[in-house]
Amino acid sequence: MKVRQLEIENFRGVCLGKVVFADNTLLVGGNNVGKSTVCEALDLVLGPERTSRRPVVDEHDFHRSTYVDADKTAIPIVIRAVVVDLPDEARRRFGGHLRRWNDTDRAFVDELDDGAEHADDEGVTWALPVSFRARYDAVEDDFEADTFFEHPLPELDELDDEEAASLGEGRDRFTRAHKRLCGFVYLRALRTGSRALGLQRGSLLDTVLRLSEEGSAEMWMETLRQMRDLDPAIGAIPGLESLLTQIRERAGGFVRLAGNDDATAFFASDLTREHLREVVRLFVATGPSDHAVPFTRQGTGTVNLLVFALLTMIADLKERQSVIFAMEEPEIALPPHTQRRVARFVKKEMGQAIVTSHSPYVIEQFEPDEIVMLSHGSRGVVAGSPIDPAGIKLKSYRSQRRQFSEAILSRGVLVVEGETEASIIPVAAAVLEKSDAGYVHPDPAGVTIFTANGDGDVPRWAPILRALGKVPFGMVDKQTTPYTGGNAVSLKSFEEFWESPVEGIEELIVSQLPTAVLRRFMDKAVQLPDFPAHQAKYDSWVTDADLPEIALKTLEARKGDAYGYAALLIEGCQSRDDLPEFLVAALERINEVLTPAATPTDAHGQPVDDEAADGDE
Repeated sequence: MKVRQLEIENFRGVCLGKVVFADNTLLVGGNNVGKSTVCEALDLVLGPERTSRRPVVDEHDFHRSTYVDADKTAIPIVIRAVVVDLPDEARRRFGGHLRRWNDTDRAFVDELDDGAEHADDEGVTWALPVSFRARYDAVEDDFEADTFFEHPLPELDELDDEEAASLGEGRDRFTRAHKRLCGFVYLRALRTGSRALGLQRGSLLDTVLRLSEEGSAEMWMETLRQMRDLDPAIGAIPGLESLLTQIRERAGGFVRLAGNDDATAFFASDLTREHLREVVRLFVATGPSDHAVPFTRQGTGTVNLLVFALLTMIADLKERQSVIFAMEEPEIALPPHTQRRVARFVKKEMGQAIVTSHSPYVIEQFEPDEIVMLSHGSRGVVAGSPIDPAGIKLKSYRSQRRQFSEAILSRGVLVVEGETEASIIPVAAAVLEKSDAGYVHPDPAGVTIFTANGDGDVPRWAPILRALGKVPFGMVDKQTTPYTGGNAVSLKSFEEFWESPVEGIEELIVSQLPTAVLRRFMDKAVQLPDFPAHQAKYDSWVTDADLPEIALKTLEARKGDAYGYAALLIEGCQSRDDLPEFLVAALERINEVLTPAATPTDAHGQPVDDEAADGDE
């Protein structure tokens, strides 16, 4: 099974949202765009155990914490999901609740023009529409929630008043047993440690026990019996045995006790099976020690790998391809090679993997058409659908996977022609940030620096980055020959494009920096172990007139990020006035384009725009 579409109304930071999923899906977007909210919404509608927890929802799960309107009418949370690729068993079980779905147009056939005539067209399949609904119940002063089949919808005029007023408005319930056929598993970002490896209901260990049919009911009964029937009994300890005798003698004068020595006893505990679920812990011994300790005492990376091991067990027990697996930020506390392994495993072995991540090592495992960019617009409107790969050359994407992975997480991308430019721009931005309180450094602003393979390679990345939904900027040295043909066309995709007045970045920064900055740089550079003394002769007696030429020779001899000379030079700038004007103009323009306008407020100073007030990670 696979989730193809999710619609959200009035849930957390989402007033209204629609997300379309690929067969495997990487959900990406900035902080507070709604990635976790989407995963939580999937869990509410498809998670077998989610609606059995109490409370299922609370005030803060409603958008802007608003669950009734001015007339005291309940404002519901509604989450709708469309599930496709149903196995034969699910088709038989859900037969009366299925609808024909056009997977190309992403719509139900009966909602399209002349849909009935195209019910058997290529790309049309059976789909299961289901929903989660929650609302405030004023009579009970509590929240009610449940899941339902969305097809067929009941005829309102055929319902009695009680049915029409119910949470599902006459819809058939989508029960826990039904959901288990969907095989949905949700692994939250390391908020899961205890739930994953404990035995609470819905945990991964509990899921393994349930799927393996190892008789968990008998297990709990036998465990409790053995704790009661310890031999020797707790009460057989001499000190306690004497105390029990005294209690029987003293209490017997006031309370009618059973007439034998068992009238009073000590047992190991009065635990129930629910108590056991909470207190039983997995113990693990990891090398080089052979002493087992509770898993919570292990390192975070070890805990994550234990969770991963359980996921492989669940995949086997669920016959792998039947699992819809949602996972948040698998990279936490895992080294890069393990991140890649986890991503590859869930993509290959699960029926559908839905992953959120900020790690390039995870992101690079997904192809462009598997990436869903989430956007959080004004007033809590969220949207997301797979990237259209038509504008992305797969060879180009794969050759620069790591840089693309970083770019995917950004709002804007500045394409430069070489490592020197890439190394000095963040340093120049840091100086500018200290000088201007209104300026935002590229890092918090969400701007990535993308290094092309020379000036001739810069233009072609603009349309590709546009296709990824990013705002691209470009910067090159002075061109002796203007761009023509396809490169000239590609340049138009840049939001802004800057061409230096000189042919080299080293010449640019030396020509636009004050003498005092050059002097401070050379005084430090000459002391470095790799200073190119054979190419740049410098001492404190060098005149100001000769200083630019010597600084330029130094930079040209030590080009690139590996040496760090150009960055060291820019670090010597103490304010905006010291920085090269060419760089300042570009950085300030990028900041202007990407800095959002101030959020409007009402008469009480409250934000009018929900996007600024209600984002969820």
